[in-house]
Amino acid sequence: MLSGLSAWFWQERLWFPEGLGWADLEDRDGRVYAKARDLWVALPIAFIFLIIRQIFERTVATPLASLLGVKETIRLKAPPNVALESYYCNVAKNPTPSSIVSLIKQTGFPERQVQRWFRRRRNQDRPSLLKKFREASWRFTFYLLAFIAGLAALIDKPWLYDLKEMWEGFPVLTLLPSQYWYYMIELGFYSSLLFSVASDVKRKDFKEQIVHHVATILLISFSWCVNYIRAGTLIMLVHDSSDYFLESAKMFNYAGWRNACNYIFIVFAAIFIVTRLFVFPFRIIYCTWIYPVTMYKPFFGYYFFNGLLMVLQCLHIFWAVLIIRMAVRFLTSNEKVDDARSDKEETDESEEEEEGGKDMKKNGPVQNGHAVHNNNHSKTA
Repeated sequence: MLSGLSAWFWQERLWFPEGLGWADLEDRDGRVYAKARDLWVALPIAFIFLIIRQIFERTVATPLASLLGVKETIRLKAPPNVALESYYCNVAKNPTPSSIVSLIKQTGFPERQVQRWFRRRRNQDRPSLLKKFREASWRFTFYLLAFIAGLAALIDKPWLYDLKEMWEGFPVLTLLPSQYWYYMIELGFYSSLLFSVASDVKRKDFKEQIVHHVATILLISFSWCVNYIRAGTLIMLVHDSSDYFLESAKMFNYAGWRNACNYIFIVFAAIFIVTRLFVFPFRIIYCTWIYPVTMYKPFFGYYFFNGLLMVLQCLHIFWAVLIIRMAVRFLTSNEKVDDARSDKEETDESEEEEEGGKDMKKNGPVQNGHAVHNNNHSKTA
């Protein structure tokens, strides 16, 4: 059954234009072509990345965090309580008003104490500032080095300047050593991100990140198998061109360097919008969608490849909306740029401020816990 499924999956009419097939990608006359079995190399590379990351975060990112002044906030732990812990783990992290009434009866705690317990318990599960900084440092380092390496590998290639060249001679395109390592390293890195997703910082776009990682791995793997390598290298270069700016802005944000964070973020936003909303759809997708059908009839692999690109483009639009909102907020009010995808720390002070606000509405201004009365006489007309 498995052999039959494999034969069906790899049938040539799905992945190649009419008249071409796997035999055309057999090594001959000193010419080497990409093979599906080469992708297994990415697995050990992914595990090597996980090891290197642990070493990097301990020996480089942590001292750098100390040097830049990354400071941890002191978190008060929620005291042990079986009933509240059971509700938190099994029902919800944010109890509803009716649930709070039930929990008050079970524990005998006043309402404010129950709310404070849940607030502190949620804070315990939030990643520390140092963890966020170390993760951003690791990604910044990889994206920057990957962009430099990709640019070095493509700087002398004609398809970097004339996108029609990416289809010249397709699919009989010789594999270059620089393309091999560029692909394996990128595939290994995104595989490592998928492996570590459970322990990485979780943000509000967690599901979108998973979709992005899976689509990227499928895109890299598929383009390798059917020799869309020239297009694949351009796509990876475009994506790496802005990501290191975002990660560096996060690093300065966690370190409290407000101005550096804001200005780097604006640079990132500009590059992201240009590369992801203009270059990617109107140059690269245009070339992968329009040019191939001038040489061959459309086939399943053609639709599959462009479908994955459209998934990425939808994610680009989603993230661009978030980025533009943050950029507009900064430019119009000079506020600090905060990651809209991250949960903010909850404090007991915020609760007291909220309670104080309620007291002001009821009794007027409050000073040292006592209402301040207005003893001035109003003027009569």
